Amino acid sequence: MREYSSPAKAEISDDARLTDTLYARAASEPNAVAARRQEAGQWRDITVAELHGEVAAYAKALINAGIEHGDRVALLSRTRYEWTVIDYAIWSIGAVTVPIYETSSAEQIEWILSDSSAKAIFVESAAHAERVESIREKAPELKEIWRFEGPEFTALREAGAEVTDLEERRTAAKADDTATLIYTSGTTGRPKGCVLTHRNFLFIAHSALEGPAKQVLRGKENPSTLLFLPLAHVFARFVQVMVIEAKATLGHYPSTGPDLIEQFSVFKPTFLLAVPRVFEKVYTKAEQKATAAGKGKIFAAAADTAIAYSQALATGRIPLTLKLKHALFGKLVYGKLLAALGGNADYAVSGGSALGARLGHFFRGIGFTIIEGYGLTESTAPTSVNSPEFNKIGSVGQPMPGTSIRIAEDGEVLLKGDHIMAGYWNNEKATKEAFTEDGFYRSGDLGSLDDDGFLSITGRKKEIIVTAGGKNVAPAVLEDRIRANALVSQCMVVGDNRKFIAALITIDPESFEQWKDANKKTGGIPELTEDPDLVAAIQEAVDHANQAVSKAEAIKKFKILPSDFTEESGQMTASLKVKRHVVNKEWSKEIEEIYSA
Repeated sequence: MREYSSPAKAEISDDARLTDTLYARAASEPNAVAARRQEAGQWRDITVAELHGEVAAYAKALINAGIEHGDRVALLSRTRYEWTVIDYAIWSIGAVTVPIYETSSAEQIEWILSDSSAKAIFVESAAHAERVESIREKAPELKEIWRFEGPEFTALREAGAEVTDLEERRTAAKADDTATLIYTSGTTGRPKGCVLTHRNFLFIAHSALEGPAKQVLRGKENPSTLLFLPLAHVFARFVQVMVIEAKATLGHYPSTGPDLIEQFSVFKPTFLLAVPRVFEKVYTKAEQKATAAGKGKIFAAAADTAIAYSQALATGRIPLTLKLKHALFGKLVYGKLLAALGGNADYAVSGGSALGARLGHFFRGIGFTIIEGYGLTESTAPTSVNSPEFNKIGSVGQPMPGTSIRIAEDGEVLLKGDHIMAGYWNNEKATKEAFTEDGFYRSGDLGSLDDDGFLSITGRKKEIIVTAGGKNVAPAVLEDRIRANALVSQCMVVGDNRKFIAALITIDPESFEQWKDANKKTGGIPELTEDPDLVAAIQEAVDHANQAVSKAEAIKKFKILPSDFTEESGQMTASLKVKRHVVNKEWSKEIEEIYSA
């Protein structure tokens, strides 16, 4: 058993609450910029006074509507300015926000609303409102549906104008009161509501600001970030809180689609927080653009140089020839890539899944350091994270200040600190099972700690594959490497009780079009799944993944699928995790074909 702890740098008083910083700033620096909002395609500054005014107005409206301290209010919307306004308005009256992914099905919405006993819900669009209306009778506590894009949203605000006891209601909330119920992804079974308190968020936000995020957020004047991850996810909520606590500027964008990258150069954030898929898209788009312009070989050489330069940085010795090549590509390639990221950002924080050492080294090599971290909904997002000063690429960093990480005898990662949830909503059995006798949370992840306390995640405890020969295989190591290939969208390793390890692989549609043109192919993905050239290209990704494991753990065969895993098809969760049991069932024929061949 191995354990590593980091000393605390933040102390949260029992009377602290998430709204304190915003309300205090409204009095001390009302004209400072708190956010930027996109209106008619243009970004407009929002002052602290304006943000506070919106929050206070809707908080009064909620009081007027009969929402009491501790009542649950749901929020179903894409990431947008109103999301933050309503979140802080709910907290301003001691109520509890229950976020729901805007892509959630009627059945998922029904479960969350009924299990949380939500009294009201804010939705973004008419389509969302219809989805809620369709299950309303199965959520008996639900009294109100307010739509951001409807007249009732404005009417709600005006109805609370006469309320006078807002400050009394706001200060009645304490650090250990529940701030939000965030329902887990539900890769297996019903989603569970994680009870996260004001203390959980404040502790981890201030631990980050006094620790690994200090240089990222305070290293430049007027720090800002563009938030585009779903605010229903704990990572985005943590970012929202940390930015407001840091008195930085917050922007909202409702998509991670192709148009997102174009917004970076307009918004010009000083730092980014994203999932690995966003950085993969930035790399792939740049590679495709270079190839289309006949400069594919130059880009490939620039990429190899950036990776070699980053690896040399880790040793402290950079050969002169490498320095010269790096300087040349800095003018030809790297500068354009940094401009595509807005031109102001030196750092990004990546979470949600493994980034991969190659991408990590590539971006650091071009002058854009991606700091990888690790966390869960139950840990209010980050538990460990690298920092600009101590960045061990391939790891997910050291424990955050004030937290402890222990590796159990079976390799499970155990977590402890004031960021760990209070428990699962209305589920004492699950809560008890989630903790050890001495209070460590059982993450369900497998990992290791090195001598310096850097954590590496090797897989999920429940996802370990045991082959017919008795070999234990962690699929994440292989899957992460394969997904790093530009042509690959998703990968799922199979082989439980089988003679060898295999994989199901899906193709990224955007990269496929570029590959198809370069290889003079016709037809779509379904027609080309057995094309020798496509199979050979994917074989390269598989061979690269196999280098990380023993021969017994290596992928012997794979099958390219004609369609991708998606949330709409039920094969992915809203936080983009593969539902293995669903994929195993729906692609069972293809799996059998692999092993019967």
